[in-house]
Amino acid sequence: MDVFTPYVIKSFKHDGHLHRMWLSNWRVPVAMLHPDHQRESMMVFINSQTKIQEADGKEWVSRIPGVSFFIPQKWFNIVALIEENGIRYYCNVASPLYVTEQVLTYIDYDLDVIRMPDGSIHVVDEEEYERHKINYHYSPLVEEKVQEGLAAVLQLLHAGNPPFQDDLVLYYYEQWEKQKNGGA
Repeated sequence: MDVFTPYVIKSFKHDGHLHRMWLSNWRVPVAMLHPDHQRESMMVFINSQTKIQEADGKEWVSRIPGVSFFIPQKWFNIVALIEENGIRYYCNVASPLYVTEQVLTYIDYDLDVIRMPDGSIHVVDEEEYERHKINYHYSPLVEEKVQEGLAAVLQLLHAGNPPFQDDLVLYYYEQWEKQKNGGA
């Protein structure tokens, strides 16, 4: 039987300080991934009621189940939030992931793209990005990669390409719940 493996996900800011940590995330076994996701070498994680630690040490527990998608070498990651009225996709423009043992890290570059359950798409936190670009002295290369990441995630969204597939988000979450509940 394929087993979901626990990971910690850590988000940092460009200057190296911790932004946020998700302490309990369960990696979907590669054998369980849809072929489209396997082809992209995606790492897919489930979390539900996970403890989250902020940079200032404050902790809270997520209320909304999430399925996170990380694609190697891409300057974004995607969290599908399973809400009562549908799935909301929260896309972080961020550095490519770095994995050490069972800890996944990336640098969050503030810009976010949200696709609401009704299909509307919103780019948010542009002012925060502009402020941090100055404060953290983003290099021209970082600025270029951030803009490429934003364009790439918008292109995927508009095309409806993986991983923006509600049925697979629900499938992964249901498989994790089955395993968590002893296969029932």
